Amino acid sequence: MLLYKEDLFSASFKPSIKIRDTLWKTKDKKTPKNMELLGIGSRVEHPAYGPGVIIRLHEVAYDVCFMQYGIKQVGKTYSAWESIIERVEPQTEVDYSQAEQSLIRILENYNAIDNPVDLGDKWQNGTMLLKPFDPTLKAKEIPIETFFHKIVMIRDRLRVMEQRINSSGLTDEEKVNLQQYISRIYGSLTSFNILFKYKEDHFKS
Repeated sequence: MLLYKEDLFSASFKPSIKIRDTLWKTKDKKTPKNMELLGIGSRVEHPAYGPGVIIRLHEVAYDVCFMQYGIKQVGKTYSAWESIIERVEPQTEVDYSQAEQSLIRILENYNAIDNPVDLGDKWQNGTMLLKPFDPTLKAKEIPIETFFHKIVMIRDRLRVMEQRINSSGLTDEEKVNLQQYISRIYGSLTSFNILFKYKEDHFKS
């Protein structure tokens, strides 16, 4: 015989019945009809766990894969999402690869996945020479690959800064002002576009 904890307070409960704790079971809480459900592949942002993707549905909860905290269960009645980035209808069939792509997009936005950026073919194994005007001073040689790697790191950090600004609690005016500064930084770095193999990796002001 299974007894629900709520039954202990009902008029029909008889105290003489012996109950083992292992038989106790909490009644399922149904999702309110007016609650907007989310489907597999929905991208969300939790106030404590950050961005994540819904990867599995249960009767009363979602399995959400968060970028920094792994898989957590969140109740379907939960309504305090920081934001619902992309909503997928629960009746829409989404396979594993689609859910995976949603997670990859989040990780890429937060610079958690290192996408290879190729150096132009003509610069491979090249050397950058820093030569002082004074001939008595020694010149400095730097492998172009090393210099290029630092340029790519600057680009990636700027992209992360943009994401942080856009997801922050700043006002729209403050976000626009900061974005203008970032655009100017990009503009100052366009001289280094000559090093990139593909145009889509270029700095854009």
